[in-house]
Amino acid sequence: MVDRNIANKLGLSQDVIDQQVSKMFSDKENEYLEEVLQTKVDSRLPGAIIKGTIVTQIGNDVIVEVGLKSEGVVDADEFDSADEISPGREIEVLLEDMDSEGGLILLSKRKADRIRGWETVIDTNKEGDVVSGRVVRRIKGGLLVDIGVPVFLPASQVDIRKPGDISRLIGKDVRCQILTIDIEGRNIVVSRRKLIEEERKSSKEKVLAEIEVGQLRKGVVKNIADFGVFVDLGGVDGLLHISDLSWGRISHPSEVVQLDQEIESVVIGVDKENERISLGLKQKTSSPWENVEENYPIGSRIKGKVVNVMNYGAFIRLEDGIEGLVHISEMSWTKRLTHPSEMLNLGDGIEVIVLSVNKQKQEISLGLKQTETNPWTIASQKYPTGTVVTATVHSLTNFGAFVEIEKGIDGMIHISDISWTKKYSHPSETLQKGQEIKCLVLEVDEEKRRISLGIKQLTEDPWTHAIPEKYIPGQIIKGTVTKLTNFGAFVELEPDLEGLLHISELADHKIEKTQDIVKLGEEIEVKILRVDTESRKIGLSLRRVQWAAEEQASESVQKSTLMDVQTVLSDINISQVADPQEETDKPEQAGDNSNTEEKAAN
Repeated sequence: MVDRNIANKLGLSQDVIDQQVSKMFSDKENEYLEEVLQTKVDSRLPGAIIKGTIVTQIGNDVIVEVGLKSEGVVDADEFDSADEISPGREIEVLLEDMDSEGGLILLSKRKADRIRGWETVIDTNKEGDVVSGRVVRRIKGGLLVDIGVPVFLPASQVDIRKPGDISRLIGKDVRCQILTIDIEGRNIVVSRRKLIEEERKSSKEKVLAEIEVGQLRKGVVKNIADFGVFVDLGGVDGLLHISDLSWGRISHPSEVVQLDQEIESVVIGVDKENERISLGLKQKTSSPWENVEENYPIGSRIKGKVVNVMNYGAFIRLEDGIEGLVHISEMSWTKRLTHPSEMLNLGDGIEVIVLSVNKQKQEISLGLKQTETNPWTIASQKYPTGTVVTATVHSLTNFGAFVEIEKGIDGMIHISDISWTKKYSHPSETLQKGQEIKCLVLEVDEEKRRISLGIKQLTEDPWTHAIPEKYIPGQIIKGTVTKLTNFGAFVELEPDLEGLLHISELADHKIEKTQDIVKLGEEIEVKILRVDTESRKIGLSLRRVQWAAEEQASESVQKSTLMDVQTVLSDINISQVADPQEETDKPEQAGDNSNTEEKAAN
């Protein structure tokens, strides 16, 4: 710096001063001086990385002395640990702002570390180099890996096969190969897949040359599908099918193995030409079916767990690799199940009886109902024929009613066994669900598990004595028309007793429709034609009632006429006895009377 006051006293002009300074410094020294001055200026501009010394910490602010007119502030969160915030420690920071409110200078340690890290990575690595880093987080299209600076690992470059959920790598250390470096954009793209491919290629030939059926091979689970697992054997993959994972039943391979898990399996098939290897995990142990007949003898009671429920039954796991089937028909002695879930659920622990064992087909038949006493074995003893029982109606069908005699014991009342006399078209005409009724045991079939019941059998059959004694052919009675058909009409003679009035017995002339002669609900007189106790039918006639009425009227007229004649004759005889002389004196009158008698006789 030049002191202008001294220069003026000495009478030196600016040109003279410049000449003297030029003589003192060479061109090289001038360039060095300018570089130092420029560096000094640049280091004080926002965006520059400068060195500073930690002074103290106030709350979340770390005060740093950077050699400027004011001290700088760094957020404490930018330090990796509290131990790094130590007064007197020298650090590098990025100068962000010199005109902040309060006079302090804003600094960033994190940004300075990133810039230095980027410079280090660029200086020490190039495209194609192998680097190691930790997966930080998942971003759009792939993963962010920290190798000193954040680099991008595309999802397509994570593995040689579809990786599934790439988030599983978060927090894990990975080795990658640098694909591209964009210095201007400060962006680096890496590939894990390419590195794996190169490593596998070198070991693939060795594995194929050595592998043989029956060998035990260690590998790492690399992919899990519904049908099985792909295992990396070191350069070549082997397929572990779901059926070869376990002797027992599994619904998905993930129940047995996990991604990146190291497992040991048996080589069960090798196709070196097509580079295909089949593996088995369950083959490491002997089949549990080898001694199944000794372990599960027929008739033995065993415990198991419900592992699957189908329409036709439930599968019970007896041990790993051994399952048996309880058919729906073997679940209950008495209940009519529509689905096994009405009695069993997944995960239930139950006791069953071994019914049969087929070692060759690897099948075991089990029974659940056999663990209880069959109530039908004592049903005939408990409910012999002729026993009166009280039952509850629980369902109605076209052919009858099902009733519950006791829990687990049902009986059936056929529609024909409801009444001796009334014919029902459906049991609901006289019975309802939930109704308690008394009935008689007619038959017990233990083999078919059926009990036949009857209601009408509680009373004597009226067709044996009561009806034939009360209703005699030729008798005329009154009844009510209850039903009209194309072949005639049914007439109710008393409650629950009907007779048939055939269409041919409605009138003497031909009838097209029954309703032309009688109406529904009409009370009529009918004549009993016949009473058939075997077929339980009563034949009726309407026209024969009319015949009887006409005959009775005719007989009445004839009887009345005869009485009149007898009366006239009687009068004549009395007259003759009273006055015989008058008969002689009046011949003409006598002749008239004679004519009258003749007429009466006629």
